[in-house]
Amino acid sequence: MGFGVELLFMLMLGLVVLGPKRLHSMLGHVARAKAEFDRASRGLKSQLTAQLEHAPRDSEDGTP
Repeated sequence: MGFGVELLFMLMLGLVVLGPKRLHSMLGHVARAKAEFDRASRGLKSQLTAQLEHAPRDSEDGTP
């Protein structure tokens, strides 16, 4: 079973359980939460990248 089939099944199940109006609002909440998670992930990644770029690097022979 592919991801598309599973997604379609979950949407159909949500439509039956929640109804069309509540499913629509629930999908909106999920989309906003995903966007916020993506934004936080990008921020964390950029902070880690900046810290790694500015971190002092050890030389290969072990001398500071």
